[in-house]
Amino acid sequence: MKSVKLLLFVPFIGLLGFIPAANRIEPYVFGLPFLLFYIVFWMVLSSILLTVIYKLDPENRRRDS
Repeated sequence: MKSVKLLLFVPFIGLLGFIPAANRIEPYVFGLPFLLFYIVFWMVLSSILLTVIYKLDPENRRRDS
């Protein structure tokens, strides 16, 4: 279970660690500047990862049943 909880660091590293590398306006992705697209992408990915971690946590399985 601890290895699954390590997934919590992925959004943290993605959002804070690589922002300087993604700090540019071009290219445009779906009409958004790259930095804005990058932040939105990580917000969506963070939500998905948190849902996966919640579903895999045995403590939450006992409460939901």
